Amino acid sequence: MNNFFSHLRTVARHRFWVRHYCFVAGLYWQGVVHDLSKYSPTEFIESVRFYQGDRSPIDACKESKGYSMAWLHHRGHNRHHWEYWVDNFQDGMTPIRMPYKYATEMFCDYLAAGRAYGGKEFTIEKELGWWKRKRETAVIHPQTKRYIDKLFAFAAEKGIPEALAWSRLLYNDAMVEEE
Repeated sequence: MNNFFSHLRTVARHRFWVRHYCFVAGLYWQGVVHDLSKYSPTEFIESVRFYQGDRSPIDACKESKGYSMAWLHHRGHNRHHWEYWVDNFQDGMTPIRMPYKYATEMFCDYLAAGRAYGGKEFTIEKELGWWKRKRETAVIHPQTKRYIDKLFAFAAEKGIPEALAWSRLLYNDAMVEEE
């Protein structure tokens, strides 16, 4: 029963931070509806079972079982995950460019996960290091990847609120650069 309430608190903390960051970026609806699928039985039950508190229960489930039904459900119902925007799995995978609101929500999601699991240990530099490792294997459209790179670099240099305030311009800039 302890995992039930602990996971519920973690989800609430995560959603609070996503909402905060999305609101700063002007993405109010994204902030309100972010990750509501985490309350579905498919995601919630598995996440309670594999809850650890300092990392995603989905990762723990994948280590234990080799897959996660919660993750398959989550990525299929939430457009702020780059995995939602990948097709042609049988032919090597084709990443599709993410629209601004979902790519920005993804950045907010990354920051909020760092806050939810890292707590007082959270720093933008730590999240930037995480992103640099993740981006190497992520099958993200090059323009979307460039946008997230720009957001992290701007946030590390000027601060998260400033990066989110400039997010629309950074997105447009990343979309027109040559590949």
